[in-house]
Amino acid sequence: MKKLILAAVAVTCAVSVFAQGTVAFVNNSAAGSSRVWGPSATNPGLSLVGNGPTDGPAGTVDYAAAGMLKIGAAGGLAGSTTFAQLLGALGQNQLESSLKPATPTTTFRTGSAAGVLVLKDVTLTDVPVDSAFATLQLVAWDNSSGKYATWTEASVAWQAGLIAGGKSLLFNVANIGGGLNNAPNINPSSFNLYIVPEPTTFALAGLGLAALVAFRRRS
Repeated sequence: MKKLILAAVAVTCAVSVFAQGTVAFVNNSAAGSSRVWGPSATNPGLSLVGNGPTDGPAGTVDYAAAGMLKIGAAGGLAGSTTFAQLLGALGQNQLESSLKPATPTTTFRTGSAAGVLVLKDVTLTDVPVDSAFATLQLVAWDNSSGKYATWTEASVAWQAGLIAGGKSLLFNVANIGGGLNNAPNINPSSFNLYIVPEPTTFALAGLGLAALVAFRRRS
């Protein structure tokens, strides 16, 4: 009996060590409100980030004036095929390169709630339960093709200019959910999806010239 008790305690401890923290994946809550917008109709390569006048807290970025529609709004990107994922790392003010994808992904609401995420509780990667802080970032992309189920695949396609994508500013969240804490609401900034522009002819020529100079120096 004693051995069974010790074994049960050991299993419980092992599970708690590897348990990952959770947060409520939403951008409209008591923590604040923001929206995710689609590409500009007049300049698909335009990237804006920051809250607008109707967000909470209010900001000064005017997405509508830039020819953008909220995700899920009529005439814009469909809410059901625009995906969003949360990236995170343990601790405050971590580098963007250290963030890892949380699971699961989510999509967007429509109508008057356009630009708002479909609420899901997500599990962070390498952020233990009840952690004091985590650094987070919201990313989103157009998955109307059905080819990019996660940000890992979508980010490559986005950087190649194949799909529209975008990301919020980095932000910190306290009291990560788990054993003692409930999953906290998050408060990412508003941002828009955009197409990464192809390098211009002058930019490509400049890169070629720089490579030639570097080669001659080595020679």
